[in-house]
Amino acid sequence: MKLLSVRQKLVSRPLLDIAAEVRRQLEQMGLTVPRGPVAIPVGSRGIANIPQIIRATGDWLREQGAEPFLVPAMGSHNGATAAGQQQMIESLGMTEQAMGMPIRASMECVRLASVSTGDVWMDRLCHESAGVLVVNRVKLHTCFSGPVQSGLTKMMVVGMGKIRSAQTFHSAPSDQMKEILMEMGRVLLDSGKILGGLAILEDGFDETAEIHGVPASEILTREPELVTRHRQYFPSLPLDDLNVLVVDEIGKTYSGTGMDTNVIGLRGVKGCEDLDRPRIKIIAALGLAAASQGNAIGVGLADFVTQRLRDAIDEEKTFINVFTTGEMERAKIPATLSSDEVLCEKISERFGATRWLFIPNTLHLAHLYASEDLRDELEAHPLCEVDLDPVQLRFKNGRHQLRF
Repeated sequence: MKLLSVRQKLVSRPLLDIAAEVRRQLEQMGLTVPRGPVAIPVGSRGIANIPQIIRATGDWLREQGAEPFLVPAMGSHNGATAAGQQQMIESLGMTEQAMGMPIRASMECVRLASVSTGDVWMDRLCHESAGVLVVNRVKLHTCFSGPVQSGLTKMMVVGMGKIRSAQTFHSAPSDQMKEILMEMGRVLLDSGKILGGLAILEDGFDETAEIHGVPASEILTREPELVTRHRQYFPSLPLDDLNVLVVDEIGKTYSGTGMDTNVIGLRGVKGCEDLDRPRIKIIAALGLAAASQGNAIGVGLADFVTQRLRDAIDEEKTFINVFTTGEMERAKIPATLSSDEVLCEKISERFGATRWLFIPNTLHLAHLYASEDLRDELEAHPLCEVDLDPVQLRFKNGRHQLRF
């Protein structure tokens, strides 16, 4: 098979001085910073420049007289253990030495209130602190659409609520998740513990584009505006109709569901309305990102996987994360083939060799490969540049040799 090398002209707007912008946003919020311990919850996603952002946040808090500390806050991720979640944030570069502040990890929570789907919880260390400054990236959620999706509110509700609040949130039907998220968010804000938040927006190349300081009283009203701003950066596939999509790597470092459902056009939630585009007949996943540490949530969204991806799965971590969400389809193991080469041969044999797209993952979509039959459509696309000469899809020891 010959493939076209395609580059998408995504929005590029990287911040030049991230630490200075963090300080500027914190200053302009006019926070009353309490003396004593202030918690900074940190999640497991692959947020660009997150160590730099967190370090600058901690330094600023310390200058105001606070005693900042990090709290691993990622719901049921990494085995839903304190040690596992601390190891995760350390693997992302947020060690005590690098951040200049201690890490305090616990899965213990304090019950705050109840909503229709269960109890609302807050991490005990956050609850016992003098205040909490929330930091998270704002982006589209992979399970539902709504004015508030993934961002500061979700960090408060699911991240800081550990596995208990994650279960409460995911017990809501998908079409009610947006309401439950807002309701649970109000409970967290009413606790009086939230000082405010730093909302991060990333550009089409997964680089920090904007940082917004949001006082606690404005989080629920400002986040819808930030979700709208995020849409101008969000990268997508250049075509809506594909026969085959080959994803080089999946994993939580790229999306909460391993593959971003908004990119592949498939949420895969039984009994709920799904996305209507893009329309892809077959999805193949070749590998699991090492940074995901074995959590292969979302593998069930693929139709085919390789043996190396299957061998990389930590079944316990994956089960705990998927079981907490309740969407068990996302943990099912697809048809497994021995190598990239055999996988491509078998898919081509059964489903044809036209309308194929190869991507590195669902977060980085600047450089893609497409089957030759798509040339006219891609050349007519305003965001695409297509190399004149196609490249041969080659394999070495069963692994493809494409360079993304």
